Amino acid sequence: MDKNSLRDHFTRLRAQIAEAHQDHPETAAPANHALGEIQRLIDASRDAPHPSIPDRLESLAVQFEADHPTLAASTRRLIDLLGEVGI
Repeated sequence: MDKNSLRDHFTRLRAQIAEAHQDHPETAAPANHALGEIQRLIDASRDAPHPSIPDRLESLAVQFEADHPTLAASTRRLIDLLGEVGI
């Protein structure tokens, strides 16, 4: 898995979150905050993986599980992609 595929998946996940919360954008704030933190960690950890990224994403996936199962699945796929690129 290359970094471009990872970046594309992350972009799609952000779009899915925005779509899922379009009627109530304030409910997307915690997810967007978490994704922003994860993006900064990914950017900072290009050479040194940060072990908390998958944990943070899994926590986000758990939050999505009941109301947004597609987002939960996309988030877990991102965890898999991060593992494939060594993050």
